[in-house]
Amino acid sequence: MRGGEERLGQYTYRWDETCFPLGADSLALGEFCTLKKNDRVLDLGCGAGLLLLLCGEREPSAALFGVELDPNAARLARENLAANALAGEILTGDLRETALPRADLVVSNPPWYAQGSGARGGPGRMEGCPLPALCAAAGRALNCKGRFALVYDPKRLAELMDALQREGLEPKRLRLCRRRPEKEPYAVLLEAVKGGRPGLKLLPDHL
Repeated sequence: MRGGEERLGQYTYRWDETCFPLGADSLALGEFCTLKKNDRVLDLGCGAGLLLLLCGEREPSAALFGVELDPNAARLARENLAANALAGEILTGDLRETALPRADLVVSNPPWYAQGSGARGGPGRMEGCPLPALCAAAGRALNCKGRFALVYDPKRLAELMDALQREGLEPKRLRLCRRRPEKEPYAVLLEAVKGGRPGLKLLPDHL
């Protein structure tokens, strides 16, 4: 299969055509999420492990975990962690049914592109990940006051906030991603806290 290889600081990310290549939305999320020393980080729908590498680059003390529905992508995630000498555990399965490890930070770049849009990742990425199920999985995995950071479609922001709050995940930080200041945002970055108090901070746009 065709694929590629990219450098992420000191790490190398390899993928094939069934997985997400290196994208601006994942890079923005990797910078945006609140990452603390010794955090247990879980990526829901981790693909080939891109977000885990980004988190490992930012905080070497983090313990890295991922869950991925596609067995080939899960295999690549394990290989990427091993090739970069990062300890971690990648589970293969449906996030609605898999027993998830406890986490201080959950991250996700879910497949929010419309079916048939031609967006990267392939049609298989659209399966098994409805938004309510994604937020429910994050809520199950997070420790109290843990954070859930994800990138999503800005046109579905109201739906996203509703799904988060239904799981006790209070939106706390929000940033819009734009390619140029005059353009409409192509993505929204949102971080919620499990059991957090109301109060949303709007951050400057990511350009």
